[in-house]
Amino acid sequence: MDFSFSEEQQAAQEAARAVFAQVSPDAVDSPALTPGAVADDFDRALWQRLARSDLLGLTVPAEHGGLGLDLVALCLVLREAGRVLARVPLLETSAAALVLAEYGTEQARAALLPRIAAGELAVTVAGQGRTGHEPAEHAVTALPAPDGDGWVLEGVQTAVPWAATADFAVIPARTAEGRPLLALLAPGTAGLLLAEQASTNGERYAEMRLEAVRVPARDVIAHPDAPARLHRLLATGTCALALGLGSRVLEMTSAYVSQREQFGFPVATFQAVAVQAADRYIDLRAMEATLWQAAWRLDPVEVAVAKMWAADGVRRVVQTAQHLHGGMGADTDYPLHRFHAWAKQWELSYGPAAAHEAALADLLATH
Repeated sequence: MDFSFSEEQQAAQEAARAVFAQVSPDAVDSPALTPGAVADDFDRALWQRLARSDLLGLTVPAEHGGLGLDLVALCLVLREAGRVLARVPLLETSAAALVLAEYGTEQARAALLPRIAAGELAVTVAGQGRTGHEPAEHAVTALPAPDGDGWVLEGVQTAVPWAATADFAVIPARTAEGRPLLALLAPGTAGLLLAEQASTNGERYAEMRLEAVRVPARDVIAHPDAPARLHRLLATGTCALALGLGSRVLEMTSAYVSQREQFGFPVATFQAVAVQAADRYIDLRAMEATLWQAAWRLDPVEVAVAKMWAADGVRRVVQTAQHLHGGMGADTDYPLHRFHAWAKQWELSYGPAAAHEAALADLLATH
């Protein structure tokens, strides 16, 4: 069986490399360059470059103006984004587009997908704190609207990325009978209140409070499989981002220890340093192998295994990098600390390793 990437997938990766080559993680105006700083907005200029390169329509079907590619192609692009800590809701928007194309109403697909492909809409997704192989009990409940058209949402979602500046938010909810659904909300929707929150990586997050928020039926994805599928897409995409980050950090570390000398020799020639670097290389290869298995199959077991490796692996990579950089690893004028902050954010997003280990145990016991 041929497991090599298709020409379309490789073309998407090459386009992403060209776009992200213009992004510098240690730019002077980058948020979190100064500890405690919080960004006002995501990188709009980068967002438009991604749109011009057709990368925002990567997962949008061709009939709606996109490329119609799969999760593997998206993960190839996300890996490049992770290498430069790209400050855009690319994962959230692309995952939402995949779910909307598969499960959304005809009206919602026609209204939103072409605008996503054109770069006119940025989408965020609530519930990144959920763990395991499928969404846990939701904090938002959905009751049928009194006139029978749509739903009324009540509840709170916390730590929602890009919520203050995104054009749409996907909110997971659960009916009184326990049936899961997804609601599409614009920021100005009546009854939707935002409270500012700051994330580990210095990006602007928000708590979303829903007080009798009315959502028409056309903007609700009621298929029972949609929330769990969206969760797996996001978890797998986070693994790709973590792989890109870890790869870049190991490259930075290799370059540093090759130039830094102690006792008249490069630090890289010391056996203890070489062994630590080799261990981190093994982590990255395991992260890569489990990522492609998860992206290819999108099976709950494979996603749990990939997220376990990504969460633990990226943490070990950045911790080893800071150790081998010595004092430079703690210098806020050096970009490594930004990679560490983003690594911690992605380690915990959609569940840390321990949560996915527990989920994997449940899956194996059940099946």
